[in-house]
Amino acid sequence: MNLTSIDREELQAILVQLEQAIYNHIQWHNALIRSFACRLPGNLNDLHPQSYKKCLFGQWYYTAASKKLLEHPGVAAIGETHRHMHQVAAQLLSTVNVGQNIDSHDYDNFSNLVERLRLEISSLKREIELSLYTHDPLTGAINRLDMLPMLREIQAMDERQTQTSSLIMIDIDHFKKVNDKYGHPTGDKVLQFVANYLTENLRPYDKLFRYGGEEFLLCIHNTELKACHERVELLRSRLSKDSIDIGRRDPIYVTASFGITELSPTLSIEECIEHADKAMYAAKEAGRNCVRIWEP
Repeated sequence: MNLTSIDREELQAILVQLEQAIYNHIQWHNALIRSFACRLPGNLNDLHPQSYKKCLFGQWYYTAASKKLLEHPGVAAIGETHRHMHQVAAQLLSTVNVGQNIDSHDYDNFSNLVERLRLEISSLKREIELSLYTHDPLTGAINRLDMLPMLREIQAMDERQTQTSSLIMIDIDHFKKVNDKYGHPTGDKVLQFVANYLTENLRPYDKLFRYGGEEFLLCIHNTELKACHERVELLRSRLSKDSIDIGRRDPIYVTASFGITELSPTLSIEECIEHADKAMYAAKEAGRNCVRIWEP
């Protein structure tokens, strides 16, 4: 599950909930360490067989967390680490409660789980913040401000690993007619539909950018032109057949023109984008709803 499938308002709410859950976890950990150090009786909830569901973090995770968020693989890993950490914590508390000393190996195991959980939660928080603050609020595509830095990173990685990525400029055909006929709210629905369609059909490490207006820029990572052309042609064909529900009796259909070029390590990102743009205009001139590869 990609975080871009969750709308911005819900992501903001998730981020607030996650920050509160992190605070609750820190408070729980501090109280537990105090019990160990001062040999105090532990909280009965921490000795329960399902103690991982009793703490405030667990209550959020198992009852209040967004169902969409729980589909994220990183969130599933957090749940497993959290459960394991509580099981080890219960063993340590039981040791303290019978007046025995905690074995250093067992304590190190607990500390490692606490640190792993912290890293997993921090990684999720950063991913949510990245999705919130680097993505276009309408379409969920990465915004233009962050486009060039990301593409430069991909270009540098391609050069180091001797591989090739491809850039694709995408322009929705006759988009102005959609706005003129149905209004701008319908135009927004079309943009959202196209962005969601593209995102759902990409690999997790491919990148979709909102370039401007009805244009998107797509970076298909580690894929040379021939293979890229085959993938893009399939995207184009399926998009043209998908109906878009605009809240009226009849749905509408849209097509798009695609221009492909190599993300060359010997050219600037701006030059590569210009080549993709020229290839897209060649697709427009060829009658729209087709794919063209940039040719010098």
